[in-house]
Amino acid sequence: MDKTLQNQGFSLWCDFIERDFLKQRFSTLIQEGKIFGATSNPSIFAQSFKTSPAYKEEIASLQHKNAKEIYETLAIADIKSAAKLLYPLYERDCDNGYVSIEIDPLFCDDAQASIQEGRRLFDEINEPNVMIKVPATQAGYEVMEELLTQNIPINATLVFSPSQALECAQAFRRARDKGGIGKSVISVFVSRLDRATNTLLPPHLQNKLGITNAKHIYNLIEGLGDHNTRTLFASTGVKGGDLKASYYVDELLLPHAINTAPLETIEAYFTHQDTDIKNSASDLSAFDSIDLSTLYAKLLEDGLEAFKLSFQDLLTSLKH
Repeated sequence: MDKTLQNQGFSLWCDFIERDFLKQRFSTLIQEGKIFGATSNPSIFAQSFKTSPAYKEEIASLQHKNAKEIYETLAIADIKSAAKLLYPLYERDCDNGYVSIEIDPLFCDDAQASIQEGRRLFDEINEPNVMIKVPATQAGYEVMEELLTQNIPINATLVFSPSQALECAQAFRRARDKGGIGKSVISVFVSRLDRATNTLLPPHLQNKLGITNAKHIYNLIEGLGDHNTRTLFASTGVKGGDLKASYYVDELLLPHAINTAPLETIEAYFTHQDTDIKNSASDLSAFDSIDLSTLYAKLLEDGLEAFKLSFQDLLTSLKH
């Protein structure tokens, strides 16, 4: 990673976890200064468990456990490994060096169950540089506040709208007013807005809404002056079309921000490594033809449902 970007607080994190990857390429990416953290979600674990031979024997040996226990045994081991590999970064700069794990998505509307699970996962992993990932729902804001009050770092996920981001920031502020000192990130999903609206927009505005919305939310978050909270740009892989693979990384090189990207996107970025900090100016008025409030709500609903289905499919696949 270019020193100019590092000095202005931009970080690239890897949105991928898989056991063989952690044992090999992950460490190299850290040592080369290319990635500074990692994120995971149920869909990533589902794909890894399903396609990687690294888990086959362990899954077979765990069949006496229920499906969720099998999942947690595997996921906790991987998150713990990633946290240990990232710890030197965290020790040097506690804004970086984190890996996140998501609370059971089936609990997205149950604040108390989510709080209990978040606390339990953090305690079982037992590494300080683990973030608990919480969806930005009404129940989620309560979860974020309580866990951060307990000094558990938080990754607020599935953020599409400015109002969600502000609700997350307010939950963090309440936690810090009560003594919470953990770090937090607000994960703003980017490319999904474009995939949902490109057919509704003229060519000159296609693939622009996600970037503009992300910059608008970034400016709101930065304007609050909370140095312990950073904007994290998520859903930044390119799926089809004519965009270059690193488009959503190149366009969102902003100070005090993070971009978590799939491995192939990271590799594409380093084929040219754009090093210019971008202008964060944003103007959503160009997208007045889109009912943004309805779009935000639909994308959140779809995201929650996708994570639930992915998690349920994952649990089913773990029992032979």
